[in-house]
Amino acid sequence: MDTTRVQVLVVGAGLAGTATAMFLADRGIDTLVVERHPGTSLHPKAAGQNPRTMELLRTAGVVDEVLAASPFTGGHNFEIKVATSVHGTVLKRIVAGDETRLWDALSPLPMGMATQVQLEPIMVDRARELGARVRFDTELVSFDQDTLGVTARLVHRPTGTLSQVRADYVVAADGHRSPIREQLGISRHGWGSLSHYAGIVFDTDPERLADVASTLFYLQHPEFTGVFGSTHVRGRHIFAVEYDPARGESISDFTPERCTALIRLGLDDPALELELRTVQAWEMAARVADTFRDGRVFLAGDAAKVTPPTGGLGGNTAIGDGFDLAWKLAAVLRGQAGPGLLDSYDPERRTVAELVVAESLANYVDRMAPQLRSDAVPIPSGYLEVVFGVRQRSEAVLIDDEDPAPVEDPRKPSGRPGFRAPHVPLVLDGVDMSTVDFFGRDWVLLTGTEGGVWHEAAKHVAGRLGIVVRTVGLGPA
Repeated sequence: MDTTRVQVLVVGAGLAGTATAMFLADRGIDTLVVERHPGTSLHPKAAGQNPRTMELLRTAGVVDEVLAASPFTGGHNFEIKVATSVHGTVLKRIVAGDETRLWDALSPLPMGMATQVQLEPIMVDRARELGARVRFDTELVSFDQDTLGVTARLVHRPTGTLSQVRADYVVAADGHRSPIREQLGISRHGWGSLSHYAGIVFDTDPERLADVASTLFYLQHPEFTGVFGSTHVRGRHIFAVEYDPARGESISDFTPERCTALIRLGLDDPALELELRTVQAWEMAARVADTFRDGRVFLAGDAAKVTPPTGGLGGNTAIGDGFDLAWKLAAVLRGQAGPGLLDSYDPERRTVAELVVAESLANYVDRMAPQLRSDAVPIPSGYLEVVFGVRQRSEAVLIDDEDPAPVEDPRKPSGRPGFRAPHVPLVLDGVDMSTVDFFGRDWVLLTGTEGGVWHEAAKHVAGRLGIVVRTVGLGPA
């Protein structure tokens, strides 16, 4: 059996896998992606890219495509409501239109509103353009690792053809069931299963629901708990309804007649004409892997953590996993850092995962499960803090203070080690830009206008180490 040699094998072409491959290829790393399904996701889930994710996507050159795929620019018309029905009593407003403009002070980029169905192909195409190889209909059947690399055995599902890959590292982005995680024996902790839903995709006259097309509804209807929202396809919508297997309920209960009746109830439109596209069962859960790394294998995305979708943090975190892992793998594989840098991935990203799950759980109780005791849910840090204000802690970060807080208020950034560089508007050579624009590609040294000696030292060190260090001197306008 012939063996293909690659630097990184990525298993899974969901958000985490496609992002990891794109960011790796953008750094010149020989990358192969394998995906057991014939293509990327067909279900319009995980919609919305927060501004921090957009900053990461910009480093790979796809932010314009994401904005072009968004149904409304920057998310500024987007609303979230908890209501008894679409036109019924509004119990709570979570996001009200222009409130998202408050985020503009924290990032130079707006929010994107592409769905997973749109974003995955964008990242696959960019990864291929940058040199990555992608094989669909290809499943990992077994693997072994040693001190020098990982040997993976694959099967092409339509033909049964076997092949073998030898990689320096493997990224397990193979979903919440993750056969790779299971083979490694990595356990998980957390709340576990929270609820079960029937996810219904349907089409209807787009003008009939035009007034609610930019609103996500959490429905606390007297007869059911559910969710309603629009997709990237004009006239296509998602309607999800909770069911309870403990009471003998199952996905088979959702006949076309019942689905139609529930949709009409939730939308306050008993005469609504609609066409059902799919009815799919899914479990809402909260679980975090006990470790994100085993030797040369790293977990990313849902393989590493599963979080309720309330808050839209799951898909964004998957992309963040991919970015963080890609730049660290690239630095090691290109000889810019020692392998010890990879030890920082687990503590840094697992901290993010725990914070994301806590935030999403609190949102779940608030929006969909008010019957649960809120004091039994981990205390959330706050949306802005989780997106912009997490402190990275690992042996790779030199922290010189004793503050144990995992986050800070990004509206009052401290600039301390471990935090994201704050957004400060600048004018450089007559061009408006941000301090954030300096980060994401190379090592960066920021100084004041009198920092010339530091710039020369950085160039000297960069030359000796064979790395790129961007030096920037900032001063008053």
